[in-house]
Amino acid sequence: MSPLTILRIEKLKTFGNVAGSDDHVLRNRETPNADPTKENVRLIGEEDSRSLEEIVKEKISALKHRPRKDAVLCTEMFLSASPEYFRPLNPSVSGQWSDSLMQQWAIASRDWLAQNYGSKCVRAELHLDESTPHIHAYIVPVNEKTGRISHDAMFGGRGGQGRIKLSKLQDSYAAALAPLGIERGVKGSKATHTKVKEYYQAVNSEPLTAVLGNNQLAPTPFESASSYVARIQSDDQFQAINHQLADRKFMQQRLERAEQRARASEKERQQLEKRVRELELKTQLLRDLPLEDVAWELGLNHDHERWKGHGHIINIDGSKFYDFAPEHSKGGGGAIDLVMHVNNCNFRLALVWLHERFGEAGAERAALAHARQVTTEIIQSEPRPQFQLRVEDEANWPGVEHYLTQKRGLPQDFVQLLHSTGLVYADDQQNAVFVMRNLDGQPSGAFLRGTRSENNSFKGYEKGTKRRKGWFYFHLGGQPTDAVEKLVLLKSPIDAISFAMLEYQVQGAPTTRTLFLAVDNPNSLPVEQLRNIPLVQVAFDTDNAGDADARAVLELLPQSKRLKPKAKDWNQQLLDYQKQLFQQPNQSENMTL
Repeated sequence: MSPLTILRIEKLKTFGNVAGSDDHVLRNRETPNADPTKENVRLIGEEDSRSLEEIVKEKISALKHRPRKDAVLCTEMFLSASPEYFRPLNPSVSGQWSDSLMQQWAIASRDWLAQNYGSKCVRAELHLDESTPHIHAYIVPVNEKTGRISHDAMFGGRGGQGRIKLSKLQDSYAAALAPLGIERGVKGSKATHTKVKEYYQAVNSEPLTAVLGNNQLAPTPFESASSYVARIQSDDQFQAINHQLADRKFMQQRLERAEQRARASEKERQQLEKRVRELELKTQLLRDLPLEDVAWELGLNHDHERWKGHGHIINIDGSKFYDFAPEHSKGGGGAIDLVMHVNNCNFRLALVWLHERFGEAGAERAALAHARQVTTEIIQSEPRPQFQLRVEDEANWPGVEHYLTQKRGLPQDFVQLLHSTGLVYADDQQNAVFVMRNLDGQPSGAFLRGTRSENNSFKGYEKGTKRRKGWFYFHLGGQPTDAVEKLVLLKSPIDAISFAMLEYQVQGAPTTRTLFLAVDNPNSLPVEQLRNIPLVQVAFDTDNAGDADARAVLELLPQSKRLKPKAKDWNQQLLDYQKQLFQQPNQSENMTL
């Protein structure tokens, strides 16, 4: 059936009525059938943040005459369309609609209000938090000829004038919405026009209860089927049923979602409580024994803020103690230290003594605390070992260069460029040393690849390499100061160079700053420094390990894309490509890292 216009009016005779309606529209009071996650829109009066009551009072105070005691101070107008317009594919789906259709209707309704009532329409609020979009408009019925407010002059009157005016009002609104395919109800219908309050009551009442006893919905004698259907569809009660059923379904869906969230929240709460209990137990196990309890078990007496006995005068301050006795004058920390000091015993005997007094759990707590204390002292006092790169042996560089360029097919000019910048060199065993650096450029390790003899398969990391803090990498394209726009991850330094050179020979030099980085374990990636790079290519090998590592990278860097070589690895693909170009002249273009 065609969608129909909906227009209802309500008289607001007191400022209390005005304030109450404003509270409902602005959701200052609980509205059971409203979705609090959705936001309503003010179509008219958005620049005025005052309450509706204040605005209406100001409008009336500017008139020549004060309103009569029984005067209608403000007229509330309810505008909407039947659900068939907003969701033509399934009108019964509550709380959903076509945004484009809704916007067209809202604009047409706002323009109609502005054209017909101008400044008399002081506010119009578009509600999107219920089953079907609708508008609450507030009109101060000013009669400009008399200088008074008069609802009857605008909307009512005696002797059937009110019905005529409301019919013309329906005609006018329907004409404004006609371009949208929304029609007026049956003109001349004897159905009673429902007020806004009654309309809401019908929508929120028990299904059909107000309708079954309504004899107006019964067919009249000699009424044709088409006339009967048209009359029923235009009846206010029929429209109320449509909205009512839609709201019921909408509320049922919200209730089900709320129950699901409640069940999930309860499960999460139980899991959190279990985790808290585990952490509390773990914290208790990690905490050292109270030194006061240990001193008491050692036979010391607490006297004037000191623990005395056996020739000791000990002050305890948290986990620390100090013996002020002249023959001792010594301090320490923790339960084990205190037992060793008072009993003059070694570490093992102190643990046995604690086990006898505090049980196995107490002895473990003391041992853990002692271990943490010793660990902290060592970390604070011992110097940090500094990574030292292998000494370069320039005499072995020709052998390394021959391996990289002749056996691995890496372009000689690029290998020389890497060598001149210190990223690759030869050591005393003729290993190719690929320098690993953090992203600030500081060396933190090295990857070694054996090149001496025909079948040398040695490869590994230099001793002391910090694999989580450094990587072999280089940049191509753009300027050194440009932000990195593309990142390519590969398994090894030779694969990284091979991929870059293959891409260079096929596509030319990169137009944007590109970072080629060798990483053999996704867990060592500096994710925080890489997550903002827009394009990430994961070019690991085609085997199962490569696929698994690529999936791990995707979880860390969601913008990453998988890229597989056609050969067993990128170096072999570079060698295959070079065989195809063996007779073609080499490209020559300047490259900078």
